[in-house]
Parts: sequence; C-alpha cells; structure tokens
Amino acid sequence: MHPIEDFTPPFEADRYSEKDQWHLEPFFTNLNKSVYVPLVLAPELIGALCSRTSRASQDLRYIYLNEFIYPFVEPVRDDKDTDDAWLEKVKYGEALKKLIAFLHEHSILDLFSNPRARSFYIKWLAQYGDDSIAQMAGAHLVFGGLSQVTIKHLEDQRIALAPIEKSTRYVNYSQRVNDQYLYYTDPTLKDMGFEEKYRHVMNGLFETYTELLPKIILWLTEKFPEEKPSVVEKKAFDVLRGLLPTSTLSQVAFFGNGQSFEHMINRSAKHPLGEIRWAARRAHEELNQVTPSFLKRLEKEATQEYQEYLAAKTASVTSLAKKFLGDLSTDSRGGPEVNLVEYDPEGEEKVITGILFAATNNHASWSEILERVRKLSADDKRRVLTEYLSGRPQRWQKVGRAFENVYLRFEIVMDIGAWRDLHRHRMLTQMRQNFSCGHGYNVPQEIVTAGLEREFRRALDPVDELHEEIRNKDPFLSQYAVTLAHRIRFMQWQNLRSLFWTSELRTIPEGHPDYRKIEQQKFRLVEKVYPTIAEHMLVNLNEYDFARRGQEERIQKKMQQLSPHT
Repeated sequence: MHPIEDFTPPFEADRYSEKDQWHLEPFFTNLNKSVYVPLVLAPELIGALCSRTSRASQDLRYIYLNEFIYPFVEPVRDDKDTDDAWLEKVKYGEALKKLIAFLHEHSILDLFSNPRARSFYIKWLAQYGDDSIAQMAGAHLVFGGLSQVTIKHLEDQRIALAPIEKSTRYVNYSQRVNDQYLYYTDPTLKDMGFEEKYRHVMNGLFETYTELLPKIILWLTEKFPEEKPSVVEKKAFDVLRGLLPTSTLSQVAFFGNGQSFEHMINRSAKHPLGEIRWAARRAHEELNQVTPSFLKRLEKEATQEYQEYLAAKTASVTSLAKKFLGDLSTDSRGGPEVNLVEYDPEGEEKVITGILFAATNNHASWSEILERVRKLSADDKRRVLTEYLSGRPQRWQKVGRAFENVYLRFEIVMDIGAWRDLHRHRMLTQMRQNFSCGHGYNVPQEIVTAGLEREFRRALDPVDELHEEIRNKDPFLSQYAVTLAHRIRFMQWQNLRSLFWTSELRTIPEGHPDYRKIEQQKFRLVEKVYPTIAEHMLVNLNEYDFARRGQEERIQKKMQQLSPHT
C-alpha cells in the first residue's frame, strides 16, 4: 500500500520575495503548500478573498498580496479616486503597515491560542461531547488543487459547510504548469499498468479543449457579433467544459464550523481513494493550527473506530450491491432525463393544511385540519393557495414553510458538468452514483452546429474504453477516467419549498442551458400532479439562442448601484 504522501496532487507554489513574504506571512498558515487556512481577522475581508475562488486562476494568497495588501501599503492614486477616497486609502494603508508589523511580533496563531478559551472548548467538546459548542465558531480552509472526484466528495455535506469552487465558465483550463496539464494521476494506476494509457487519454482531452477554444470563439463571434468578446469567451468555456476530465485539478475554498469539518475529516480519512485520504490528513493538519480544540475528538479511539466503520460500510455495501444487483444493467441513453418516481397524492391538501395549521386560533390538530381540508371544494383550495402566495412577484421572495410538508423524489440523468451546479443545493436530500461512462455523454449543440463534433467525439471516445478497463479492477479509481460531458444518475428527495427555490433559480435566462432543461422538465412533471401549486411557480420555460445573455451587463449595473465609485 502506498504511503499517504504518494497521493499528493501536483502543486507548484508561487515564489515570493522576502518583501512579499513579510507582507503575506501573518495572514496564512503557510505560503508554500496547496492546503492552507487564511488567518485574516475581518469577516468581510476573508469573505471577499475566498469569494474570488470561482473566477480566479491564481492562488488566493497571490491574490491577497496583490489586491488586498500592495494597493494599500504602496498606494497609487488613479482617476477614480476622489480626494476623500484617496485619503481613506492612504489612511488604511498606514494602519495596515502597523498591523503587519504588529503581527510579526504577535502572530494571529498566538492570538488564537487563548489558554482560557482553548481549555473551555476542550472540556466541553472533548469531555462532554456538546456539539452545539462546535457550531459556535468556524474557519476557512482552502485546497489549492484537488480533482473533481475529491472536491465533490468533500462538498457532499449539508448546511454548516459552505464551499466555493473555481468555475469552468470563468477560467481557461488550457494552461500548463511545467509543461503538464492540470489533472490528477493516482499512483495506483501505475501499479495496475494503466498510467501510460491514462495520461495519453487525459492529455488528448486537454489538447482538444485547447485546440477547439479559438475555433468555437471565432464561430460564436461570427454568429453573435453584437456580444462583447469577454461574454463570448465565457460562453466558449461553457461549451467546451465537457472535455475536461473529472481528474481536472481545481481550487476550492470552504467555510465551516468545527462540527462540519470534523465530519468532513471522519468520512474521508479511510476512503478507498488515496487523494481523498490525503485531503483529510492535510485538512486536519492545517485546521489543527487554528482550531485544535474542535478536532480533539479525532484523536480519540472511538473516532478511529467510527472511521473504520465508515470504511467497512462502504466496502461491504459495495460488495452486497454487486451480489444482489450485479445482473441489472440500465442504459439511460434515449430514455427520459427526469423521472418523478415518488410523490404524495395528497400533496396540495397537505400544503393547505400546513398553511391553515399555523394560522388557526382554535388550536386544532393536524389530523383534524387535514380532514377538513379534504372536504373543501376545488375552488376553496385554490383560494387558500392563491391568498398565501399572492403578492410574490420575485423568485427570491421564498414561499413559506407550509410547502415543506410535501416531498417528491426525482431520478435524474444529466451531464456531470451541469450536475455540479445542481449539487450545490443542500436543502434537500441528494444521492448519486459514482462517476462513470455507463450513461453515455452529451455533445453540446453549439459543437454540432459549428462543425466540431468529430473532433469533440474523437477526444471522448477513448475515455469509455479506459474507464471500463480500470472499473473492472477498481470502480472507485475509474471515476478519474470520466469527463464532465459524461452523464450521471442521481436522486433528489425534495420538499416543495426547496423545489420552488431550485426550479425558479435554475431556469432564469442566465442559467446554463443543460440544467435549465432539467429544471424545466421537473416543473412540467410537478404541473401534472400539483397543477394548482404549479400555477404560482415563477419558472421560466423560454429557450434562448445565447445562454446567459446580459449577465455581465446586469452585474456591472448592480455594481454601479452599490458603489458609485466602482
């Protein structure tokens, strides 16, 4: 078995001068490793930094140095600066210089290590196991380069763990580091004799992405001459993202409380994939510098037993699934992308019951109210729903909790690239199958119309063979040999309140056409079983020739409204 260090993802640290290090060291747990914790004290500042993850190709530490430090400690007045703005910038710069000097003498880590606070957390969390204590404070954690396989595993938690990941729409993935494309290669592939073939196929995908990028930009420019070059470029990234393998390295930042990070580490520490185990180890090491009291339980024998249980459960259930379901083989190609496999026939009645339950002054029971609602006429039921939902012109005005009383189960097959966007929703139950090539892959219509389908398929077709060869030996490892164009089967167990939010949000004109289509299909299925409720859902069923048109302009308009000096 390989030592954990063998699974370290490739990472090229930025080289900082002594001057750079002086300004940067106080604010991060390290400057040369791919996993680190930002130590910035101001919540707004650290939030702004981590939010840059989605659109930045650079390391966040580099961004912090060049956008949040040097513009102030070495200010340069530009045309946008009013006299007051310039004086404020200079004043802030002087204060920042003093802070950096102070933190070199009194590090943030030392300030974090208040003995009284630490002893309190250790006593109540470690000794008494009061998880509510671990929910009262949190930290940011950045991974500078992990595969999609590992990132999606780490992100697969509910609330209390908020991730933001480098976007495939805003970042060009054709870059190389040391003449190597940025993807992960598990060392076990070499042991199995697959490494050479794996690298050949992965390089082919990135080479095709690089070769097709200027071609699709030219085609889009000619087809949509009114669009700005920056908008066209982002559209091109969107179109080509299917060529990116799930081994593609990406940057992701997390904010979580102590309990959520403990859970992340526990469910990752003994995972079959070495990269995930490595990520858990590094997360523990970095977080232990800032929140050691939150992680004390990870050292306990009971926790080790829990991790072993999780690992054994994965192995045993995988074996049972093979035994009991091994003869099942479903080809989803050509079938429906969305199935409504379970719903409550009394869904509308139970929503109405929920509305009236919270509003009644006679304190009647749920059962009594439901029985009365069953006897209402169709017009009366419609009236209750209409009164409850009237005056809601905007999707961000969320419907009430009465809609949480009804759940629906959707089974969906869609491309992994678009699934990643839907996976971000956590106020529902999502369960997915492993990444695979078993459901085929999608070719974007733009690729077909532009006459580039042959090149696109030529890069993807070898992936299927490679994936199958690896899967026969290790189904977990084979997940790296898949692309974002390949399809995934997953399930959503979702209440109606959550459905309102996801379907309304994910069908706006700025949404990606792949997930817009899925949410539109979900809505049409809901419309058949809950027609009265569906009348009030603000779902956009239109189609657009240029997805996300106008998004950049709307962003700029919002920025101008928020700040006249932007």
